[in-house]
Amino acid sequence: MINATEQPDRRVVVMTAGGLNPTLVVQHLAKAGMDVHVLLENPEGKGEITRRRARKLGWIPALGQLGTMIAARLLRRLADRRIAELLAEHGLDRTLPETVPIHPVTSINAAETAALVKQLKPGAILLVSTRLMSARQLAAMPCPVINLHAGINPNYRGQMGGYWSLRENDGQNFGATLHLVDAGTDTGGTLYEVRTRPAPSDFISTYPLLLTVAALEITRQSIDDALSGRLAPIEPQGPSVLRFPPTLWSWIWCGVTRRIW
Repeated sequence: MINATEQPDRRVVVMTAGGLNPTLVVQHLAKAGMDVHVLLENPEGKGEITRRRARKLGWIPALGQLGTMIAARLLRRLADRRIAELLAEHGLDRTLPETVPIHPVTSINAAETAALVKQLKPGAILLVSTRLMSARQLAAMPCPVINLHAGINPNYRGQMGGYWSLRENDGQNFGATLHLVDAGTDTGGTLYEVRTRPAPSDFISTYPLLLTVAALEITRQSIDDALSGRLAPIEPQGPSVLRFPPTLWSWIWCGVTRRIW
């Protein structure tokens, strides 16, 4: 805990592979008066992701998941209309504040990243839309590392947590979690949760943005707690399930028969 007479260090490093969701998070933290620095890593290629999933799940599910990712990209125009509605509704825009420094790195797990963090001396690190941080890199971080996860832990760990909550008739747990990062996948202590409801026009391509917007304030609160020495993680309760994107044929079947897209 910091001394009550001391001013907490307001610097936070946001690690991301880029995109609209982390842009909105950085905007929100900067508007809250935090000294935000962005470490922008090279995103993983779809081939690399597919090979990794194939080693874990087999080639047929991995290729089916790749098909869903490609289909979601082909629906980008439909998603963009809904995204524009959400941004207008909440008074958000698509640009990073010009005052926020951006530091390109090859990967959040690279040696250059650890060296840069050491130089920046942040009071907190936030992961938004990145690859997993390795246990070795995590051990080298000098401050709390927090993740914004688009799902309620522990039942909706991994990817597409909002989609899976709807598909499993668990819409009351359509939400997002702020949690500490540990050596597992979304297994660290929970800091805050938020739940919301999708509109009829939302689907698998817009759920992550909807959840990011809903979680902006608890993201700020989590970082503020870390900077002020007030973190109070709790162990998430319930069954723990690691999720992956649905296969293309499964996604289409569920969309046609249950209207869950």
